[in-house]
Amino acid sequence: MTPSNAPFSRAEYDRRLSKTRAAMAAAGLDALFVTDPSNQAWLTGYDGWSFYVHQGVIVTPEGEPTWWGRYMDMLGGRRTCWMDQSNILGYGDHYVQSTVVHPMQDLAQRLLARGFGNRRIGVEMENYYYSAKAHAVLSAELPDAELIDATALVNWQRLIKSDEELGFIRKAARISDQVMRTALERAEPGLRKNDLVADIMHAGITGVGDDWGDYPAIVPLTPSGLDATAAHLTWDGAPMRDDEATFFELSGCYRRYHAPLCRTAFLGTPSDDMRRAEEAQLEGIAAGLEAARAGNRTCDIANAFMGVLSKYGIERSGRMGYPIGLSYPPDWGERTASIRSEDETVLEPGMVFHFMPALWMDTWGLETTETILIRDEGAAEPLCEIDRKLFVKA
Repeated sequence: MTPSNAPFSRAEYDRRLSKTRAAMAAAGLDALFVTDPSNQAWLTGYDGWSFYVHQGVIVTPEGEPTWWGRYMDMLGGRRTCWMDQSNILGYGDHYVQSTVVHPMQDLAQRLLARGFGNRRIGVEMENYYYSAKAHAVLSAELPDAELIDATALVNWQRLIKSDEELGFIRKAARISDQVMRTALERAEPGLRKNDLVADIMHAGITGVGDDWGDYPAIVPLTPSGLDATAAHLTWDGAPMRDDEATFFELSGCYRRYHAPLCRTAFLGTPSDDMRRAEEAQLEGIAAGLEAARAGNRTCDIANAFMGVLSKYGIERSGRMGYPIGLSYPPDWGERTASIRSEDETVLEPGMVFHFMPALWMDTWGLETTETILIRDEGAAEPLCEIDRKLFVKA
């Protein structure tokens, strides 16, 4: 079955399940327990703000996957998952944040009842939502099973987007354009940053036309002046000031799919150093887009950008991009490939990246980025439409 409010077709979910099972077989897994909310949603359609308690998806070599979580969230599973209700399970509230019992005890009993007590079970060890205590309890309750680190096994299956997914990302990109346009138009000296962010969030949730906006996996990042020399600061109640740059790292979101976009606004007259950095950054982005072709590698994008920076005498280190798509807080990245010099992931059509070659200097920051799609032929396609430049408001 596929409920009418499931985001995708049954054929799309079958495709995802088939890819995941092939990866499980290659890893020698008899079962997989998935805790990453993005992976849960990708496999089952589950969508709820319940990832603060223990929940997950059980995938086996045959049959429908099983969503397992808190009883009250099981009811949300029935509203959002595509599977039969018999494969949407809930544990009692007495397990929640208890010091006496743990939800993994319930999960272990369900796995034992299905014959997995002495099998190889994959778990996502490096994941925000799978705690050390959860692993310890599950291990103790399944002493004859072998728990295998299956971190990112599902994530890697998500790297190439289907046509259905690309449709959602394009809708997110239109919302990103609206969000960024709002930020750039509203920014002015004296405007309190929290008021600006309120407008940004309103634009994002309003969406575009019939395409309503979802909450993004990362809140608006909007630092100004010296705060913009750091990468991940949010906002405060201080007024915006003349002679300061503010970068906006934002994303529209449509049914959990993202299209991150960054632009920088300067209130006043930017320095010659900033203008030169802008020139280098824009030339570097153009070079990176030309290198972002099917058959090339992620490192080719990074090296093309860094080659331009070197020509301008600008130093930069660290990665400059990552795959994006479906995600939940605290991150809109997929945590697989990276756009950096040491990563040799081969680019394939349907991959979508946030190409993010930001510059954080001693006294200012300059973020200009694009969400890009790797095409069958030619250079990557930027999915957003906002002009690629430093926006100056004198």
